[in-house]
Amino acid sequence: MATETPVRPKQADTNDLSGYGEASHITVLNDNHNTFEHVAQSLAKYLPGVDHERGMALANQIHSAGQARVWSGPKEQAELYWQQLNDAGLTLAPLG
Repeated sequence: MATETPVRPKQADTNDLSGYGEASHITVLNDNHNTFEHVAQSLAKYLPGVDHERGMALANQIHSAGQARVWSGPKEQAELYWQQLNDAGLTLAPLG
């Protein structure tokens, strides 16, 4: 008689923030109409954990690299932050 190995339930992935297996990402793109100051202020205003100094560093990265991922997390929150940043006039990649 063969013994069966018990099947253990799969543990939740600690990186699974969206409920669908992956986090959602907000990426800001470089443009010719937003100032560093406006980008920094908008990021600091709408994204948790981003202060003006971090916003300026991200604005510099956006300018230098052409884009920067500024936030990752659950899809519902990402949709809200994406819309707020879009309404503030930032140029954004589609929510990823």
